Amino acid sequence: MARRIDVTGAGGVRLAAWEFGDPPKTDRTHRTQDGHLASGASDLPGVLLLHGLMGRASHWAPTARWLSARHRAVALDQRGHGRSDKPPRAAYTREAYVGDVEAALEQLGLGPAVLVGHAMGALTAWQLAAKRPDLVRGLIICDMRASALGAASQHTWTEWFRAWPVPFATLADVRKWFGEDDPWVERPNPARGEFYAEVMAESPDGWRPVFEPEQMLRSRETWVYDAHWEELTQVRCPTLVVRGLDGELGRAEAQEMVRVLPDGQYAEVADAGHLVHYDQPEAWRAAIEPFLTALGDA
Repeated sequence: MARRIDVTGAGGVRLAAWEFGDPPKTDRTHRTQDGHLASGASDLPGVLLLHGLMGRASHWAPTARWLSARHRAVALDQRGHGRSDKPPRAAYTREAYVGDVEAALEQLGLGPAVLVGHAMGALTAWQLAAKRPDLVRGLIICDMRASALGAASQHTWTEWFRAWPVPFATLADVRKWFGEDDPWVERPNPARGEFYAEVMAESPDGWRPVFEPEQMLRSRETWVYDAHWEELTQVRCPTLVVRGLDGELGRAEAQEMVRVLPDGQYAEVADAGHLVHYDQPEAWRAAIEPFLTALGDA
């Protein structure tokens, strides 16, 4: 069960947050420092889950449902994604994404929370943890690099978007293309096909992504040209860096991230690619559960 809660992000962008639980944990409310009512706050420890570029809150559903037994688990559709607003003239900067999460934590009354982020969502999480340590008491980074990727990477992504055969006639076609036919797929990956099927919506001429590719490229260009090591050194809370064995974050870089973090730990998930939590949900759970237990959360 997921309950939608609308929150207001940076610049007034409306964001959709999804609280998981059966029933949702809504036994008390309080007001934040600026006087806003924290909707549905609970005595349970808060967790906010942040998807990656092109993702959506529903990608976290299995993780969030598991967490909801002992936490107030909320997943956020970030700006330009899922059911959140996609204003064409809105900022898609790092500051805007971080400001959105800061606002969500305060309006939902979740802080200090554990932030769980995948890819771009992980970068947003550690940037917020560096900026607002009072709002973040633990951090899980899933398959996100701290090094700069460079202009060639952005060009590759631009060409990849152009290669998408949109509109897709059916969801089966979506699953097949992203799971088998996409040139980026080295071997058949049904989980990847399902992942992208979740971010498609039916239109009069077929199935198209719920996001605007141009907004995704604008979002991505705000981090690919820069390294983010310095912000990692400013994260004071306990932090777990998780990588898939076949993911985008290499082992050496992941271990270096752990080294520069003031309180870093490392975990690796076998038989998983970039979509670690989606590829191998049970192994992902096993990787993060000891960390949450040490925080007193599991």
